[in-house]
Amino acid sequence: MKFIPEALSASVVTHALAYEAARGALIAASEESTRIFPVVLGQGRDEGTRFSVKSASSGELTGLKIGAYWPGNEALGLPRHNSTIILLDQQTGRIASIIEGGLLNAYRTAAADAVAVDVLARKNARTLAIFGTGHQAGYEVRAVVRVRDFERILVVGRDPHRTEAFCLDLISAGLPAQASSAESACLAADVVITATTAHAPLFEAKWIQPGTHISAMGTDGQGKQELPPALFRTAKLFSDLATQSRRIGEFQHASPHHFVTDIGWVLTGQTKGRASSCDITVFDSSGLAVQDLFIGCAVTRLLEGTADP
Repeated sequence: MKFIPEALSASVVTHALAYEAARGALIAASEESTRIFPVVLGQGRDEGTRFSVKSASSGELTGLKIGAYWPGNEALGLPRHNSTIILLDQQTGRIASIIEGGLLNAYRTAAADAVAVDVLARKNARTLAIFGTGHQAGYEVRAVVRVRDFERILVVGRDPHRTEAFCLDLISAGLPAQASSAESACLAADVVITATTAHAPLFEAKWIQPGTHISAMGTDGQGKQELPPALFRTAKLFSDLATQSRRIGEFQHASPHHFVTDIGWVLTGQTKGRASSCDITVFDSSGLAVQDLFIGCAVTRLLEGTADP
């Protein structure tokens, strides 16, 4: 059994590695041979702690990811989010690898966003709006700027001090960030990303302009919500996996009559994504175990010297 601690997995992960793993995983998710099992949700001893178990089998990969959220860790100087990937030996069912992947998970989540923006957003998209100023939001921005040449990044946050700090962090990385109101950001944006823990819509549907792409990255449990359902009436809807998105993702708030397309079908050319420059496209990412298996395998192979960096 291989054990890859957090420090080691974090030392080799890159946005490029995560992008390729995410793209492969999203394609695999749309294939009949891939099995993605229902998410199991749990809670720790203390109120507010929670964890999820996501599992899947795809090709030569079988395993699961345990994602934990312990808010009290902040007082201890530890990350509130943590992830552990377990890959099983297909021949014996025994554990082949255990990969600590707190940072890996941030890259993996943001990479799915980048894949969606790459295939669904207009090629000439120049203004990005990001809702959220937390840990994950920064990774989302850094991932998507690799696939589009944004000239403005409009940051929408609840806390002015955190919003300012978030903008300064992006600016220090050479990214053109500035604080904005929700309405102004939506009216100006070519791409909107939501990366929050919201339980109610963050903006009004009427603020979204024709041609906009929206990536909803924060809804991964029942009751969570970032987007206004009115948006679904006119937009083209895509997800990492439609069945899961309707259970715990953003499209739990959509009508059963709203058709949701697995983005893997777009990546393989089986269906169209954006058909015109006026289309509004929405991608919902509730997070798939197969993404964890693919990035876990990629990191393991890289550390074994069987894959190029």
